[in-house]
This record gives sequence, C-alpha cells and structure tokens, in this order.
Amino acid sequence: MKVFKFGGASVKDADAVRNMASIIQENQGTPLVVIVSAMGKTTNALEDLLTHSLAKLNSKAAALQQIVAFHQQIVDDLDLARDEKLQAEITGVYKELNHQLNQVEPSSSYDFLYDQTVSLGEILSSLIIAAYLNHNDIPTHWLDARKVIKTDQRHRAARVDWGATQNFIRSNINQLTDREVVLSQGFIGSNAESNTTTLGREGSDFTGAIFAATLSAESLTIWKDVPGVLNADPKKFKEAQKYDRLPYKEAAEMSYYGASVIHPKTIKPLAEKGIPLYVKSFKNPQAPGTLIDECVVPHLKPAIILKDSQTVITLKISDFSFINERHIQTVFYQINRLKLSINFMQKSAISFTICMDDNTFKREELQDALMDDFLFHYNEGLQLMTVINYNQETLDELMADKDIIIEQQSGNNFQMVYKC
Repeated sequence: MKVFKFGGASVKDADAVRNMASIIQENQGTPLVVIVSAMGKTTNALEDLLTHSLAKLNSKAAALQQIVAFHQQIVDDLDLARDEKLQAEITGVYKELNHQLNQVEPSSSYDFLYDQTVSLGEILSSLIIAAYLNHNDIPTHWLDARKVIKTDQRHRAARVDWGATQNFIRSNINQLTDREVVLSQGFIGSNAESNTTTLGREGSDFTGAIFAATLSAESLTIWKDVPGVLNADPKKFKEAQKYDRLPYKEAAEMSYYGASVIHPKTIKPLAEKGIPLYVKSFKNPQAPGTLIDECVVPHLKPAIILKDSQTVITLKISDFSFINERHIQTVFYQINRLKLSINFMQKSAISFTICMDDNTFKREELQDALMDDFLFHYNEGLQLMTVINYNQETLDELMADKDIIIEQQSGNNFQMVYKC
C-alpha cells in the first residue's frame, strides 16, 4: 500500500485535477490511499470569509460567492455539472458553511469557529475530486477524515488520539484498498463531541503520515510544485539546490525551523515505522524527487530557512536582578497559555530574549501578563534566518550587509534575526 498526499497547488484548477488523476491512474496496480488539501487558495478565502462574518461586514456575501463560483468553475471544467449527486453534496457543504457563519458572534471562540468553517475547503475539494475519478474509471471511495482522525478538544492545533485514530482508520480502510482508491482529506479531524478540529495550518502532510504509519504503508509521497526538498527557497535564493536524499533527522530539523516543504509533525510517525517519504513534483512525476529515510548522507549542503514578519521580545527583571528558573517558568506559562510558538530564544544573566511570529494582539496580551515582573521591549517586522549544517563561507556571504539584531550558534546550526 502507498499513501499519496496532494496539496492545494496540485488541485488548484481543472487541469491540475486531471494531472493528479493521471498520476493516480499510473499507480492503480498498488492499493492506494490519497489525501487531498483544499483547492488552490481556498483556505485563505475561507479565513477571509470568517473574518468578514465576525466583523459583520457587508462584503461577507460577496466573499462567499467567490468561493462558490471558484469551485463551480472547476466542476464545469471537469464536465461534472450534470452529476446530480455531486451537486447535492456541494450544496449541502454550502448550507453547512452558511449555518456555521450565521452562528458567528464577536464573543464566539475564534478557534472553534475556524475549525467548523475553514475545514469545509477540504470537504469540497475531496468531493469534486472523488466524483471526477469515479467518472473516469478510477473506482474511488470517499472517506470523511472527520470520522477516522480523532483528536483532543483543542482547536486549530488538535493533538491526535492515536489509539482511536488507528482503530477507525484500519476498520474503514482494510476492506477497501484492494478494490478502490481511498480518497480522504488532510488537515481535519474531530473530537469526542464530533466537533470538527484541525491539525494546524498546512497539516495535510501530517494527515498523510498518520494514514501511512497506521497502515504500515510502503511509502508516503507528497506531491509538490517543486522538484523535491531544496536547501533554500528558490524564490529568494537563485542558487537553491535539491537534495536527492535526506536522513529523517535532517528533514525533521529543517521542518522544525520553518522549511515550508514538509509539515513539522510529519517525520516522527514515519521514522518510528521506517516508512520512506518521497517529495516529488506533480509537474514532472517521473523525476526522482527527494527520498527521506534512515540513512547517512555525508557533506550535506547547508539548508537556509527564512521566516518573515518576526518580533523579538527582550525581558528584563524590573528590579534588575538576575534571570532565574522561576522567571523563565513564568514566561513559558504565559507563552503556553496564549498558544504562542517561540522560533528563537536566548538567555543572559539579566535578560531573556525570544523571537516569535508577528502578532500584535498576542504580543500585547503577553506584555500585559508579564508587566508586573519584567521590563518589556520589542522590535517588530524582522526576519529570522536559520542555517543548518553551516560553514563559515556560507555564513560570511549570508551575513554581509545585514543589520543583525541578535545571533546564535548551536552545534551545526546558526540563527540570526535582522532588520529587513
């Protein structure tokens, strides 16, 4: 059995769906589970729609109509407009979306509403793709991921209940894959109350790994619009090069520091089962891409990872005494309470410095929570660069002409925060 995951770019329009179908068709001889994301920029569009609804903006109706028109255009281009079953299913999704948006109040939990609404992008995408595959002689069973991916009560960053999830996946899939392609959704699950939860932005890769690990798959393949895993963003570094092969550890470290090609939680379940991960181009499916497995690759090229829109916060004790464990515990308690992620941190005798994604609202909340104990200074709109397996020549080139706020070396890794 193999597991394929197709992201938003790989199903962004009718031509992309046709290309996806051709890749699946070429692999029909092997039992196959396919995980799909929302089409194109649908997740962004649904986030905007939720924002409009919370703000009670008149533009809500227009925002919804754009989402409807986008998907209907794909349906029409795929010659599925006469599929009454599909049209009824899609209409049902829009009714559910409208129902959820009509419940929106400014005091509502944003994270809960986010999961109930934004998750529907994956449902729309998978319904359309399943219908297209079935219409083109690729027998396909549509599986609702919310029925099999079980999580805790957290929203927008739910933790997987592995025991329940494995039981549900195995009971729903083992009898199907010999006869049909199983098509399900990335990113989404549900809790014990059957409320939809999501696994975090770009969490579809993780969904693929959950299915692959649970089913002891031969491999997981993530289909991307790049030739494989590159050592830098090709949009920002013209000399970016592809890795032919990467150890699990290196791939996990790259994703942890912000490399966007793989979701950070993807590697662990695969490594524990020894399941290889392929990152391949849907534009050139015959190309080898990048293989990630348990291996040793000498002299790996340095990986360069950029994170834009960063805030550096420096905390000092208000009475100018030394930073100790109790102070750090206080800081981490508030960071955990606000569901913030630290991208970089540094401690000295009299200060504790953290770097996180720009978020004015949560930064102000953090400042309010810590103002009694700390002097609070911040600098916004910065950029964080992480270099894994660095060498001095690479660092000298990257650091040239940069106004560096803070830097740090640890083992084989180098990080610096600087003004853009």
